[in-house]
Amino acid sequence: MAAHNEMILEVKVIPHASKNEILRWEENRLVVKIQGVPKKGKVNENLIGFLAKTLGIAKSQIEILSGETSRLKKLNIQGMSLETMKKILSDIIDH
Repeated sequence: MAAHNEMILEVKVIPHASKNEILRWEENRLVVKIQGVPKKGKVNENLIGFLAKTLGIAKSQIEILSGETSRLKKLNIQGMSLETMKKILSDIIDH
């Protein structure tokens, strides 16, 4: 039985951003601008650090399941439900 406080989150990453920023929900996927170039995993590192800080969890609670070299990524986030995450992000995302 899967733990209730872990979820799979699809993220679309826009690299080369001037600052890290959560933009919007798009087709059940979070769209995020991330600083850095997609070389040597820098964007992935920045993405995990930014999401962890934004959601108030440890970086170790976020794992990239697929898409390490793609703009479309699937993340496993432990210790948080989708409802809790959406509540936190609703304060950030302008509708």
